[in-house]
Amino acid sequence: FLETKRGNTEKDSYKASTKIVYDNNSTGVTWGEINGEYGKTNTQTDTNNIYLHIRHIHALNAKTLRAEGFVQVQSDRFKQIRRRSLLGVDLRYKLEFLKNAKGYIAGGLMGEKIDYISTVDPDENNIRFSSYLSYSIDLTKDAQLSALVYYQPKVDDFNDYINTNKVTLELKVYKELYLNFGISYDIDSKPPVGVKSNDFTQNTSFIYKF
Repeated sequence: FLETKRGNTEKDSYKASTKIVYDNNSTGVTWGEINGEYGKTNTQTDTNNIYLHIRHIHALNAKTLRAEGFVQVQSDRFKQIRRRSLLGVDLRYKLEFLKNAKGYIAGGLMGEKIDYISTVDPDENNIRFSSYLSYSIDLTKDAQLSALVYYQPKVDDFNDYINTNKVTLELKVYKELYLNFGISYDIDSKPPVGVKSNDFTQNTSFIYKF
């Protein structure tokens, strides 16, 4: 995504994202996602972040139970995060009772290391519970609705938690080209000093699958 405005509004915005999936069709799936955003309005930078996530899913039985391992690295200047690094494992269970839909529930542990830009906030080393609920349903053969909720409290302080909520509508446009509408709402119950505890994002994009 590229946007340039000149005249009454001076703005430059750049956004890139990619996701790669490898499936060996037997016991394991590995996927990785990377995206970044940069924006400047009237010579002032107002967006600057990058996100990398890699996850491996391994089958423990034929249908329902999976083990997952993941690593994640991200930075966000406007959340005062120089680097947030995660390393975690969990177990995922498929909700078999759902009809015409797919659902999963997962729980585990993750280590978290946060280096802040601000000198006001001390750097953190935490252990958090990591849990999520995933749901998707085919509305038609060309439209899919999906939702994902993460809840990640510290093991020694449940008042310190991260909650991520995403809803996505994907519409097939032509062959492998899809139109994607996404909404996300994130909560950090104890953010850095001067940073809001919640973030709302809406985006519309085209996706090409190959």
